[in-house]
Amino acid sequence: MDRRSFLKNASIGATAAAATTLAAPAVRAQTTTDMVIVSTWPRDFPGLGTSAQRLAARIGELTEGRINVQYYAAGERVGAFDSFDEVASGNAQAYIGADYYWKGKHPAWAYFTSVPFGLTYAEMDAWIKFGGGQELWDELADSYGLQNFAAGNTGVQMGGWFNKKVETADDLKGLKFRMPGLGGDVLAKLGVSPVSLPGGQIYENLVSGAIDGTEWVGPWNDYYLKLYEAAKYYYYPGMHEPGSQLALGTNKSWYTSLPKIDQQIIKAACMEENAVQMAETNHNNGIYLDKLIKEHGVKLERFSDEIYDAFGEASEEVFAETVEHSDLTRRTHESFVKARSELGRWMLLADTGYTEQRNRVLGISV
Repeated sequence: MDRRSFLKNASIGATAAAATTLAAPAVRAQTTTDMVIVSTWPRDFPGLGTSAQRLAARIGELTEGRINVQYYAAGERVGAFDSFDEVASGNAQAYIGADYYWKGKHPAWAYFTSVPFGLTYAEMDAWIKFGGGQELWDELADSYGLQNFAAGNTGVQMGGWFNKKVETADDLKGLKFRMPGLGGDVLAKLGVSPVSLPGGQIYENLVSGAIDGTEWVGPWNDYYLKLYEAAKYYYYPGMHEPGSQLALGTNKSWYTSLPKIDQQIIKAACMEENAVQMAETNHNNGIYLDKLIKEHGVKLERFSDEIYDAFGEASEEVFAETVEHSDLTRRTHESFVKARSELGRWMLLADTGYTEQRNRVLGISV
């Protein structure tokens, strides 16, 4: 081989070697990372369960398989209320649920789902994104080794199912009622025995008489739990959860170990599902409210002003006790109150003012 041929072949070999080197990152990019997600919701349960499953699938889809998502509904890997510890310990990489379930660990968790006389979906979204809510949520979650994101919302909830009429605050005394979070603490102030149960256990307890009533979510979700079979009085509006924020809670060490692009994809998938679930819930609630009333004889009842005033007084007592827990709880509450006041005035003028007048003119009523 002459010198010219040698140099030409050497050049080709060098180019091939360079191509191999450049291709290596593409091969490494296909390396998969396992993401085990545990949930507080039953599998295939309309709304809550299907939203969680949709989010899990979306993360895998958007990362083109780089994140291999394995989703477990409540009870399939751990119990619904064990999800937090499963992720904080690193045994799973994320949970999907309602953070007020963890208020026994720290009362500030309740504010990032919903609290009595709290924020609606639009108000919560504004507080989390622009009012300092996410920063406070990050501070709280970081102390447990977590990073949490808003990942769904069920809007204003119904007041709940009762097996008898409740017309005054005295009618509530002695009832055993399923309501978690600070809402349950409010009921306790009024002589109710609050019970915290995961969704999959509500129906059997209501039918058996172990509880006298329950709140769950709204017409769409409540219809599929068949709560109308055990109670016929359906009260509104719920004071306890006016904009129930759901969350994807990730193990922070795992989350921050991901490439930046995958961290952003998870965040974006959560933002997408946060909007999608609210739209889906609103769409279905009106449809299933009609079904409950027309097909199953459910009696729609509005809480009296007396009862709502009692709820309000009791909630202020609960808040006064709750903020004594810690500086973080107090700062979270103060931020929440500021947002409620500022956003509430605007919503009263805008959304509420408009819908009241529109419905009056068009004759739309309950």
